[in-house]
Amino acid sequence: MKIYDISQEVFSCQVYPDDPTPEKKMLKSMETGDVYNLTAFNMCAHNGTHIDAPFHFITDGNTVDEICIEAFVGMAYVAEHHGIVTGDDAVKIIEKAKKQSPEATKRILIKGDVEVSLEAAKVFASSDLLLLGNEPQTIGPQNAPMAVHLVLLGANVILLEGIRLSEVSEGVYFLNAAPLNLSGADGSPCRAVLIAVER
Repeated sequence: MKIYDISQEVFSCQVYPDDPTPEKKMLKSMETGDVYNLTAFNMCAHNGTHIDAPFHFITDGNTVDEICIEAFVGMAYVAEHHGIVTGDDAVKIIEKAKKQSPEATKRILIKGDVEVSLEAAKVFASSDLLLLGNEPQTIGPQNAPMAVHLVLLGANVILLEGIRLSEVSEGVYFLNAAPLNLSGADGSPCRAVLIAVER
């Protein structure tokens, strides 16, 4: 069984412009004579590899703790693309996923330096997706992410941003990207992994 860790290390992770950087503080240290080591940390819910809940952009949208765990755990399809994902590209990605596994079309991860266009967001939002993932720190244009987020999160498509897929080939995998169970939160870091599916 091959397991791929597709998460960023938290303290050296990429951070969206103007978001705070994760900070680590040693509260206790055996090097200084304490009986044990104890670490505290401070970070933004959207640092590194993380999920966006609908509440991130929608006032009455579901928060992290209100999202069904099924969205984060199950069969997924990894599609490779570079540049802007157009509406036609989104249709092709969904069709390729369906040919491989109808169940995997519920969770699509896009490998590459991509930007999901508004047209692509509309295609994904109308296709019964539970989760859409990408490698950049945001799903849409970095300078104007709101429209794409509103379309996807408004359709309850959960976003998995900041994943790392360089070692992963296109195809079907089992995904576990469960977030921390943060009550009332608009997002959460997660340790996302893919497990290769025997075919």
